[in-house]
Amino acid sequence: MNSLGLSLIFKMGCLCSKETITVNGKKYIILEHLGEGGFSTVSLIEDNLTHKKYAVKRIVCHSPDDQRLACMEIEYHSIVKHPNVIELVDSDYQGVADPVTNSTSEVLLVLPYYHKGTLAQELERRARLREFMKPVDILNIFLLICDGVKAFHEAKPEPLAHRDLKTANIVLGDNMTPVIMDLGSVATARVKVCGTQAAQSLQELAAERCSMPYRAPELFQVESYCMVDERTDIWSLGCILYAMCYFKSPFDAVYERGDSVALAVISANITFPENSPFNEDMQNLIMTMLKVNPMERPYIYSVIENTHEVLSKLEGRV
Repeated sequence: MNSLGLSLIFKMGCLCSKETITVNGKKYIILEHLGEGGFSTVSLIEDNLTHKKYAVKRIVCHSPDDQRLACMEIEYHSIVKHPNVIELVDSDYQGVADPVTNSTSEVLLVLPYYHKGTLAQELERRARLREFMKPVDILNIFLLICDGVKAFHEAKPEPLAHRDLKTANIVLGDNMTPVIMDLGSVATARVKVCGTQAAQSLQELAAERCSMPYRAPELFQVESYCMVDERTDIWSLGCILYAMCYFKSPFDAVYERGDSVALAVISANITFPENSPFNEDMQNLIMTMLKVNPMERPYIYSVIENTHEVLSKLEGRV
């Protein structure tokens, strides 16, 4: 057989051996691995019939509790529906999680694929070029992120908090439209903590599911008797707005150095780089959200109102 025939066979062999997954009877071809978190992997997939591309999040469950949490993520997608929150295209689960027999199950979430990537990737690209975004553009994008967050905080029957808002959990659609993704950390927003055991449980859960450079101070040191509410997300929004201006969260450098993020967050020692195109209004807007005491932090409605005010001033100068 000539070399051309061999190469064709090898190519056909590669095509045939591509891994596939089936979700509710629909077959998808796995094209590439996109990333992974502590509990899941995300892959780029293609519908076998339409050739449309999607992302699939695969959550491996080792216990019934793991499976319950993964199914809650699907439930939260059905509760929070908003143009700035990622939609769930389809979902399925396979197998049974049983620690006794050491068997696992897998929960599959089919999601839209955003080829522009995440806000974090966009900011990394801009950081390399020292290409600041225009203040007006930043605030317009930020307002859309806030609209998405408001959908969680207005959820019925009770408010929800995303609990892991960060630039890496915001994908970008056409015209830089932000879409909040990864509902794996979503929880009931208002939690009354009564006792040291409850405080320890919430602190451990936050350590597991909320990224350190964006995590609110009250989740680093949960008091034995306190109320935690949706304003954990407001702190994260302050970090996101800071990152949109200066490419990274105010606590990213601390994290990268290996210093104590908890200490930096609780002391809220926040500095602003010099020689940037952002005025005092933008810095003040960020600082209204980065209040260590959550009771001093605004709710999402005030954040939106304050952002509109700063934007109006900027547009008035244009």
